Amino acid sequence: MQRPERDASPRLYLQLVLVAVIWGGTFIAGRLLAGGLPPLLAACLRFSVASATLLGCLALTRTPLVRPAPGQMLRLALLALFGVFGYNLCFFYGLQHIGAARASLIVALNPAMIALASFLLLKEALPPFKLAGIALCLAGAGLVIISKNPDALAGAASASGDLLILGCVACWVAYSVGSRGLSQALGPLQTVTWSILLGTAMLWLAAWGHGGASLASIAKLDAAQWGGLLYLGALGSALAYIWYYDGIRRIGATRAGVFIALNPLSAVLLGAGLLGERLSLEMALGGALAIAGIVLGNKSSGPGWRALLPSRSA
Repeated sequence: MQRPERDASPRLYLQLVLVAVIWGGTFIAGRLLAGGLPPLLAACLRFSVASATLLGCLALTRTPLVRPAPGQMLRLALLALFGVFGYNLCFFYGLQHIGAARASLIVALNPAMIALASFLLLKEALPPFKLAGIALCLAGAGLVIISKNPDALAGAASASGDLLILGCVACWVAYSVGSRGLSQALGPLQTVTWSILLGTAMLWLAAWGHGGASLASIAKLDAAQWGGLLYLGALGSALAYIWYYDGIRRIGATRAGVFIALNPLSAVLLGAGLLGERLSLEMALGGALAIAGIVLGNKSSGPGWRALLPSRSA
């Protein structure tokens, strides 16, 4: 099995940080759409924008969309089923049963679950310092979420909602771990483009079958809501997915996955900057723990990661 690159550039780590920032911003964009569209239709439009963005990138760079082999197409369809279709269904319907803060705490399990799956299925090394880094990431993300909503653990609980959000975690783990060979063979852009195209088709089929493909609802969207959809599709789905897959290809699913711990922190900071939401000392401490966990989880990354840190001789 081909191993991920061990000497990644500083640019790759900065890209993964930006992925977390972009995904944190999706919560802000999602609020602009809240109540404006049925959840399934919102997911359809989001990934339709992502599909158009990716196809536009291929056209602008004069890069043809490759024709995968039958086995690769089957794996791409599975990635679409889990990472686009399954994740969004579990997420949107899960939020109908439990609050967003409680859901965020469950989704914060992603780095640990990706690490465990990578260890079991891809034979990625999981030494003690990586385990400690993942633990710090979980603690930091959890502290940020709970400090923002102290009732996250106690409020709005339901077994069906918890199970659906756990389904999100399972889907994202499958999407992260299952991409390794395809990203190496096809490249991140082709892998993401095919998985999103197929996932978008699955979402529209579900929307039409469910009777949720309402043109009247789309026509009622205002400029701010269209801006939110463009952000969710072009940045939150197309660009961020490509950078995330590039990280998996180059440093492995475990080390790329720990950057997900920054999502709650970036969402809180963007909420404070754009929506005037309150910051607290607990949020700052949680963010510091998450960042420390990411550094520790990437401790063996070689010169590329160390180039981001201050030089001792400076």
